[in-house]
Amino acid sequence: MTHREDQVAGLLLAAGGGRRLGGRPKALLEHRGRPLVEHAVGVLRAAGCARVHVVLGADAAAVRARARLDGCVLVDNPQWERGMGSSLRAGLGSLDGTGARAALVSLVDQPGIGPVAVARVLAAYRDDTSLVSAAYDGTRGHPVLFGAAHWTGVAASATGDRGARAYLREREARITLVECGDVARPYDIDTEDDLGHLE
Repeated sequence: MTHREDQVAGLLLAAGGGRRLGGRPKALLEHRGRPLVEHAVGVLRAAGCARVHVVLGADAAAVRARARLDGCVLVDNPQWERGMGSSLRAGLGSLDGTGARAALVSLVDQPGIGPVAVARVLAAYRDDTSLVSAAYDGTRGHPVLFGAAHWTGVAASATGDRGARAYLREREARITLVECGDVARPYDIDTEDDLGHLE
């Protein structure tokens, strides 16, 4: 295991309730015959994250029952309805004391972002002050890597559905952007129309 794999934990935010999808939890949408959450964990692992924490919320019991998430640390976010910020806080909190020096944060509803893009972001990790983001034609997107030195600040600013947006905007000049537009498509599965992206 390289030191990078050892020190960077994958953090998958998979708590969303799919409000605009008729309340179907995003983690359980089918992609290539398996729940989306399982696909997303596989992407993080294939990219080189040996340790993966998954934040669950909507229908967490069903997700645990139906998705094969062996070897992952499953983190329940009872406040998932408050938005992605609460899941980011729960996920970062779960990494405390694990020895991880960075979190590579990905979203369950972006199956167009595969291992190649995630591995590029992982490769830009240097130490616990690292701040790295995938970019698509120069526009910041996911996944995002936060060195541990940033976790407290990110958690403090993560509110509603904004996640780490405000924190990152204030530190724009310090972010290492890694272009991934040639290998990934950063669409979200948010509405019925978006379900066409699933295979």
